Amino acid sequence: MTLVIGSLQLGFLYGILALGIYVTFRILNIPDLTAEGSFTLGLAASAVCTLAGHPVAGIVAAAVAGALAGCVTGVLQTKMGIHAVLAGILTMCGLYTINLIVMGSSPNISLINVPTIFKAAESLGLSKEAARLVIAIAAAAVCLVLLILFFRTHLGLCIRATGDNEAMVSASSINVDAMKITALAFSNALVAVSGGLIAQYQGFADVNSGSGMLVVGLASVIIGEVIVGKRGLEIGFFSSIFGSIIYRYIIAAATKSQIFPAYALKLVSACIVAAALALPAIRYQMGLSKMKRTRKKDMCEQ
Repeated sequence: MTLVIGSLQLGFLYGILALGIYVTFRILNIPDLTAEGSFTLGLAASAVCTLAGHPVAGIVAAAVAGALAGCVTGVLQTKMGIHAVLAGILTMCGLYTINLIVMGSSPNISLINVPTIFKAAESLGLSKEAARLVIAIAAAAVCLVLLILFFRTHLGLCIRATGDNEAMVSASSINVDAMKITALAFSNALVAVSGGLIAQYQGFADVNSGSGMLVVGLASVIIGEVIVGKRGLEIGFFSSIFGSIIYRYIIAAATKSQIFPAYALKLVSACIVAAALALPAIRYQMGLSKMKRTRKKDMCEQ
């Protein structure tokens, strides 16, 4: 039962990361590698503020720091003419040093026995697991609602149009560069908020925590789409969080089965993403083969 509840809690917390990945991967059609650095940046900012006695301010600081990281990537892409993937890699590499500076040159920070938003929820009379689950659901719900409302505004619609047809948007006198920078800032703010919540959830922050976060986010987005399907933007946001929960249960099942050692977690994650990405192509090939067999059968009957 602990494993089930724990996976559900992590599913909602990492679901916020998946929302951020969805913005760049599905709306802008950009695989943004900044996420691996901004996740750790949010983790570090939240841990430092929490250690100073301000856990709520830590989440806000994580969001602001993540947005700034996204702006840097956006400027590199739009103003410097650097390829999107390379811009993300450059920002991610630079953030490693920034994260160490934020953490006071220490590779990790412990939050054991430090008041966090999860412990604040416990003070309301909830059990430890119930408090964690309530905070995780509330945080994911708030981010989801804000994201849906944002993409219904004029600015949000312009960002969606930029991802669909950049040339048309540019011809309509909309600043394409500004739209990309805004979307990247919004995306990385969500990723950093996820990192900030995870820092307080697990009780420590490590400078290497962001490694593989892009794969985690992509896995959540793709698994959600495979199960729910592509049915519009709002459904896409819901499916990302749902995919994150399913992904956590898959990882928990793989870990508990003892088929794979603990150090093989990233390999398992990569295989899950590869399988989810390949599934639409496999379905297409199966449908094509079935259609060919049907045609061949009809020709033979004639």
